[in-house]
Amino acid sequence: MTVTTGRKLLALASATLLLTACASKEERAGVEQAASGSGWSAGMPVVKVGLIGPVTGAFAVAGISMENSVRVEIDRLNAEGGVGGAKFELVVRDTALDPAKGVQAANEFAGDDSVGLVIGPALSAFYNAAKPVLENAKKINCQPMVATGDFTSVKYGYRAQDPVSLDVQKIIEHLKTEGITSVGIVYEGDDAGKGTAAEIQKQAEAAGLTFAGFQETRNDDQSHRAYVENLKDAGAIWISNSAGGAKTMAAASETGYKGLIVGGSGARNISFVEAAGDAADGAIFSATYYPYPGKEGRDTWKPGYRTHIEEIEKRFGKNTGPKTGAESPKAAEIAADCVLAYAKAAEQAQSIEPDKVAATLDSIEISDQETPSGNSISPDKHEFFGIDDIHVYQWKKDADGWHTVEIGK
Repeated sequence: MTVTTGRKLLALASATLLLTACASKEERAGVEQAASGSGWSAGMPVVKVGLIGPVTGAFAVAGISMENSVRVEIDRLNAEGGVGGAKFELVVRDTALDPAKGVQAANEFAGDDSVGLVIGPALSAFYNAAKPVLENAKKINCQPMVATGDFTSVKYGYRAQDPVSLDVQKIIEHLKTEGITSVGIVYEGDDAGKGTAAEIQKQAEAAGLTFAGFQETRNDDQSHRAYVENLKDAGAIWISNSAGGAKTMAAASETGYKGLIVGGSGARNISFVEAAGDAADGAIFSATYYPYPGKEGRDTWKPGYRTHIEEIEKRFGKNTGPKTGAESPKAAEIAADCVLAYAKAAEQAQSIEPDKVAATLDSIEISDQETPSGNSISPDKHEFFGIDDIHVYQWKKDADGWHTVEIGK
């Protein structure tokens, strides 16, 4: 080897080492760089959001709506830089209404250090089964479809739905103004049903109303006619938040029930209107902000809600009842609230460490003008929403079709 050749090889080797060092530095920067101007690092390129819910089966509309809203909010946040230099990534696990699958998914996410936030498992019984797994793993989790139960005993779990206690409070207040003196309930005999029945009985009796009883339904019921007939003298019947509520509405129509049909936020689902037909006219439900089927123009909608819903419509369309023509967005905006609240808490904490994020979530304040749901987020005892975020709506049918009207403003 000549001296000249040796020098060339040495120079080439030096250049290769320099390029390798530069590449490694750039790769490290890809992980370590902070979100634009935020000055902190999540310590990883991706923060996963695990979503557990029914995206197939009888209640698939709920899981798909959650997935749609979470995707839209994740894409919006990623376009703004993500969190601590990391991008959010959605991972979905289908329960297909099988509690064992919900626990299995919770165990999977609990063992994955890249999962920063778990949304679900949807439905009270599923969450109750998975709760110990999520708590022991210190996984921040947010529940947009768990109406019953107490969140004061958990450290890492937060409810992003109107709790049944507030829904019942609003409806009982309305029933009293209407002169209704008794109320019964037709609901599944699961955790959600038992919890809702107990809350209704407690609040009804405290308000001077007669509790007409709890009719426990079964998942394999073909009809709820017998249950409705057992409550035919009740001034109001509270229906289930899940698919069974539609069967109760249909049975009320079949039996000619003369009282009021009332319920929680599940009753805003147009499947209930489809099942009951004209009998749904006048049905009352309590829920968080929900102007979509109303007659007021979109210019009156809260800006965060309007932005979210219009993006949902653009990407996923809307639900339209084939029999009634009733419409609803293919969205579960309160699920998107979970992602927004987590992102803001992490930014304030300058960390995705669970204890730091939880401490920040306990005191975070987010305006109802900003949230995808149009509700303010101000956690109290791990509840995102308060009584001022709950409204009472009524389904109405007129020449223009089906819409909702807010009552008792």
